[in-house]
Amino acid sequence: MRVRGVRIARQETALPLSPPSAWLVWSLVIVATLGASTAGAPGAPAPALRLAQAIPLPGVEGRLDHLAVDVAGQRLFVAALGNNTLEVIDLRAGRRTSSLPGMREPQGVAFLPDRNRIVVTSGGAGECVVVDGGALRVIQRIPCGDDADNVGYDRAAGLLYVGAERGRLTIVDAAGSRPVGQIALGGHPEAFVLEPDGPRVFVNVPTAGHVAVVDRHRRAVIATWSVSAARANFPMAIDPERRRLFVGCRQPARLLIYDLDAGRLVGEVAIAGDVDDLAYDATRRRIYASGGAGAISVVEQVDADHYRPLDRVPTARGARTALFVPDLDRLYVAVPHRGTQVAEVRAYAVSP
Repeated sequence: MRVRGVRIARQETALPLSPPSAWLVWSLVIVATLGASTAGAPGAPAPALRLAQAIPLPGVEGRLDHLAVDVAGQRLFVAALGNNTLEVIDLRAGRRTSSLPGMREPQGVAFLPDRNRIVVTSGGAGECVVVDGGALRVIQRIPCGDDADNVGYDRAAGLLYVGAERGRLTIVDAAGSRPVGQIALGGHPEAFVLEPDGPRVFVNVPTAGHVAVVDRHRRAVIATWSVSAARANFPMAIDPERRRLFVGCRQPARLLIYDLDAGRLVGEVAIAGDVDDLAYDATRRRIYASGGAGAISVVEQVDADHYRPLDRVPTARGARTALFVPDLDRLYVAVPHRGTQVAEVRAYAVSP
């Protein structure tokens, strides 16, 4: 018998059982009442993220890289780098529906909603693989440079930006599906963000120890911001309203906050190790940092210059890439197969 988490062993006897004593009855009532009041204690903080769903990726091996979403079609795309495939997930059904082969070390992925195209950067082939979003078949391969990595889409200009080689952004015309230019950098680019209300691109260049500020119109680096408070600056996110840039570093594990206009460091917060993706939640004013050490750090933005740790959510070893989808209030985390840990995508619901 079990009452509110208290196990009561059955009494083995040949004699008739007498009615329970008043003391026993009242003891069980008190235990049950205390258990209920503790579980729903007012003032107890709700977790910032709650695991809502786990979507298996059967047969997918190796490292999982970046993700993209088709909000209208309720589809999630995962660059399965170690498996040389693009995984397609139906979010409504909660299952993987397609696994597209023919990718060599896919790293970045972008969905172009105005064209219903998926663009996958193939690091091993040095190309952008263009996939028809309806038929889910490869329709073109565009040379973008060795180690093609992160990709960003400027929808208004119809241009793709691809980080590649030892130091360049390749510019691709999305309509013509051809390279139309490049921007030289001081080292291999990792994450970058396009300024939504201006002409700049902010690029993490960890080997150079700086953030490169690129003018999209001039197609040139116009400034560099030193990253000296920590090293190995890989992921990045932006808050255009409060004019802040968030930079994730691995050595040591830190979130660095920069002033978008002055280019100066205004704060830093410790985060989970081996971070590879950052996301800014403008509604809740939070930053989600997904770390391969096995946790998501949730950082609260008190105001533009002040930040504090809010929560640390355990995930799995190697689960370092993630995508926050504001329209769905979900944070999707890619979990690789390691030992008894199966490959899957975990969907976390965000708390108010």
